[in-house]
Amino acid sequence: MTDLATFTLAIVGAGPRGVGVLERLSASAAELLGRGRLAVHLIDPFPPGPGRVWRYEQSPLLRMNSMPEDVTVFTDDTVRIDGPVLPGPSLIEWARGVRAGDLEHQVPDDLRDELETLAATDFPTRRLQSRYLEWFYRKVVAELPPGIEVVEHRATAVGIDDGERESVRLSDGTVVAADAVVLTVGHLDALPDPDERVLAEFAGRHGLAYYPAGYTADVDYADVPAGEPVLVRGFGLAFVDLMLLLTEGRGGRFSERSGGGLRYHPSGAEPVLHVGSRRGVPYHAKTAYRLRGKPLQLPRFFDQYAIAELAGRPGPLDFRADVWPLIAKELAWAYYTELFTGHPDRVRIDFPVFADAFADLRWGTSEMDELIAAAVPAEDDRLDLEKLDRPLDGQRYPCVEEFGKALREYVEADLARRADGYYSADLGAFMALLSVVGQLPALLATGRLSAASQVSGMDGWFRGFFSFYASGPPPRRLEELLALADAGIVSFLGADVLLTADEEAGMFVASSASHPDTVTARTLIEARLPEASISRVSDPLLRSLRDAGTLVEEEVPDASGGPLPSGRIATTAGDFRVHTAAGTPHPRRFAVGPHTSVRSAAAFTRPRTNAASFRQNDVLAREILRMAAAPVSPLPPGVSP
Repeated sequence: MTDLATFTLAIVGAGPRGVGVLERLSASAAELLGRGRLAVHLIDPFPPGPGRVWRYEQSPLLRMNSMPEDVTVFTDDTVRIDGPVLPGPSLIEWARGVRAGDLEHQVPDDLRDELETLAATDFPTRRLQSRYLEWFYRKVVAELPPGIEVVEHRATAVGIDDGERESVRLSDGTVVAADAVVLTVGHLDALPDPDERVLAEFAGRHGLAYYPAGYTADVDYADVPAGEPVLVRGFGLAFVDLMLLLTEGRGGRFSERSGGGLRYHPSGAEPVLHVGSRRGVPYHAKTAYRLRGKPLQLPRFFDQYAIAELAGRPGPLDFRADVWPLIAKELAWAYYTELFTGHPDRVRIDFPVFADAFADLRWGTSEMDELIAAAVPAEDDRLDLEKLDRPLDGQRYPCVEEFGKALREYVEADLARRADGYYSADLGAFMALLSVVGQLPALLATGRLSAASQVSGMDGWFRGFFSFYASGPPPRRLEELLALADAGIVSFLGADVLLTADEEAGMFVASSASHPDTVTARTLIEARLPEASISRVSDPLLRSLRDAGTLVEEEVPDASGGPLPSGRIATTAGDFRVHTAAGTPHPRRFAVGPHTSVRSAAAFTRPRTNAASFRQNDVLAREILRMAAAPVSPLPPGVSP
């Protein structure tokens, strides 16, 4: 029997997801590749492993918002996959292994101190994470079976031409002839939307500066003027990065106050940042404690049975009306499980009695409210999801200074709550949110959510709520925020911030629902990632595929009206093939990632969570290997492998 011809796979995007697919190819090759041979071309202008977001060449001030004990790139025995499970170290286990000499890896001198002192509950720099991902890539390549080889291309893919095989054109002039292409492109950069274009054009007419939404580490803020007011829209993780780059990144420094807290010492090169957002408050800080009560049993109320029951209802489902009550009950279940079993002195009845009554009641009913009020005497111990979502609703202050004082109290209270195990029930709700996100793909697979509800309710509102509550910064970042406010470097605009262009004055103007004052500035920064949008995508490859009709935007069908675009790359649920304008899946092109039809978390996977990204990578890799085990077509004339 003769060997098969070499099957060539092009993976566009060599960050953690692309290398994760490579790891799964290696894992299942012995079972599925047989006598075939597979050449994997990793295409990325950034280093394989870290990729763009986690590259080493970025500011040492930028940190992860995950603890190293909560980050892994390896499968474990909780992951339900057909391929073999190949365990490996989490980020903290890797760090311990490197400093003990058990794992070989060269860590730069400027990371040595961090590596030596890293604890499981620290928040590492992104540069240290970069080294973990680089080590992961090198390990995967070193352990490839004989039938697989890897070719690196430090270039950008700019186009793919159809033919007997796929011709992937790169920015350096190389053409890779591939039998299959996998797009692991991560976040989708986008051209400005109509509102942003209006602001950009206004800035151009008046000599102002406007920075549209983008990944903070990639934006050059060198021209943001020192000492001048700057309007910032967005109060999440992108703002935190921006805040550090324009303050400590410009030579300022923080020091510990003798009585606690931080003091900021300006360099004189900082602008004055006026920040506002829809909620008007920063994301919640990450918790610094463990659960104290009984282990949480999740999912409990938003599980496969509940989703099946939802799918059996007549008519389309509305996320807020039909799905959210089950999700809210799941969050409350985890919250009260921890409160009752971890802090029994703060409740009036035994947990089994409460649990039985809780299970029988619908969230949001007067009966549920009465049960909780009777069982939990302190109002501060009761979970109020509406207040959590919009903490400033209905609050208005006489001036921006008074609002700033109130916001300081809010942030101080959040920091205290996230540092004190007395409030560990909050961590229960956090764990439930993670569980809920893991169940959403099953909900989507039913096809029962109305289009508007999926796009605005689930992808819009709920994703924002999840990020606000569960994906916030390390606590120190909020301490730094308060120190910068004390130093007059940061001011708070408020909730429902409104940014307008004053043609007569030639200035940007900010107002909010929190107070009557306005702030004017010559510089406006959008501190957020752009929304996913295939119609506005800026990546040259995706744009060319879209224009050629070989990649399309997902359209969510709606029984009550026309379909709505989701902004995501349309893919097939079962095998991740990219859809074409003809409505059919492409036979040789695949895409995985957070901005595809088959969603997965953009953040790193936590150990022992049966992470969707691992399961998706395994399914995709095994599909590729089955293709590789079949005969392949010859190269097109004039194209080299």
